[in-house]
Amino acid sequence: MSVRIHNIAIDCHDTYALAGFWAQVLECPRQPEDFPGDPEASLLPPGGPMVLFLAVPEDKTIKNRVHLDLAPTDRTRDEEVERLLGLGATQVADHRRSDGTGWVVLADPEGNEFCVVRSDAERQHTAA
Repeated sequence: MSVRIHNIAIDCHDTYALAGFWAQVLECPRQPEDFPGDPEASLLPPGGPMVLFLAVPEDKTIKNRVHLDLAPTDRTRDEEVERLLGLGATQVADHRRSDGTGWVVLADPEGNEFCVVRSDAERQHTAA
């Protein structure tokens, strides 16, 4: 027997708005059946599991126990960080090192943390 990840669930207040942010991040559309005020919204990124946004009444108060690590495919880590900041992400921590290694921790508009790591091309140029 085996198992696969069916979806990744993200708790939030405004499912439609947060799905819209992540649709831009992942460069895939919101599902046509999702509307403002719905209790859930979803994305189907190519090659990945569904990302499901679920309305919850409580605010996020502590660090995520699980988070996404994003690796750009057609740009550098630093270019991706700038793109995401332009979409409305906020920078939480910067772990980039002078040798080009490291990552950046960002948060989506509702405070859910995620990381941006180096692209495969960038990794090929350094050992770590």
